[in-house]
Amino acid sequence: MSSVFRSFSGRIASNLQYPICNSASAVTGKHLRFQIRNFQPSSVPSAFRRNPARNYATGPGKGGETAGSKNPFPILPLLAILAAGSGGFYFLVQSRKEPMPAIEEPSRKPRLTAGDVKKPAFGPGEVSVIFVLGGPGAGKGTQCGNLVRDYGFVHLSAGDLLRAEQNREGSEFGELIKTCIREGKIVPMEVTVALLENAMRDAIATQKKTKFLIDGFPRQMDQAIKFEEEVAESRFTLFFECSEETMLQRLLKRGETSGRIDDNIESIKKRFHTFEVTSMPVVEYYEKKDKVVRIDASSTPEGVYSQVKKQLTDKLKA
Repeated sequence: MSSVFRSFSGRIASNLQYPICNSASAVTGKHLRFQIRNFQPSSVPSAFRRNPARNYATGPGKGGETAGSKNPFPILPLLAILAAGSGGFYFLVQSRKEPMPAIEEPSRKPRLTAGDVKKPAFGPGEVSVIFVLGGPGAGKGTQCGNLVRDYGFVHLSAGDLLRAEQNREGSEFGELIKTCIREGKIVPMEVTVALLENAMRDAIATQKKTKFLIDGFPRQMDQAIKFEEEVAESRFTLFFECSEETMLQRLLKRGETSGRIDDNIESIKKRFHTFEVTSMPVVEYYEKKDKVVRIDASSTPEGVYSQVKKQLTDKLKA
């Protein structure tokens, strides 16, 4: 190989002329030329021959070394192949995804009919109910007795019904009621409401009376709501107002002969607190509905009753 290269180099050197001007200013790109004499491509070994450039022109020949050649790489088929490959890849990915669960139409619950709505045991006009509220010792029982005598009401005392129930033989609520009364607590409303409804039914069946004074009830809001939802709606509330000092003296006096377990100073104070916290919101609730008649209970029983008769007459006429 080295001998062939030396031979080839010698030939090139002998066929090249280098006309160089003596002036330094003449040596420019314009005057510096290479002249090749008697050089034939066939004289170059095949290993060093340069292949002619390929023509990649796509248009008609306009001259030049690439004019008139065809494009060996067609564009449109290549784009078609790429599009087909991309589409196939997309569908492959989509086929591996879990299908979206169908959205079910929400079930439509049937509308409530009139028969589905729970009605009170007694409808409007069937009974007349007046709630009677006041602090312990306000004299509610005395005034209810006067109204029974003069107006034909049936007096239902929630406290008396509970005390009777606790002493009834075989009562499942007897011990619970006794504990609540002794500690000045509220008896569960389900027990009290059931006892009142049973007493009203008995009075209607045996006495044929439909006007009721419910004394000492409701003692809290849930009792009021449950009674009116399940038993009957009240006409209005008689509220007897009195100072705690006056009520305390009355209860201690009564305790000398009543034999009640809650007529002692410790139980009385607990009852005062319970009434203020739980029963006063009931009075305020019905007062906003214009269904409260306030009575000053600090006077004598006769003076209190005169107020009651006047207020009751005016209220019943309204």
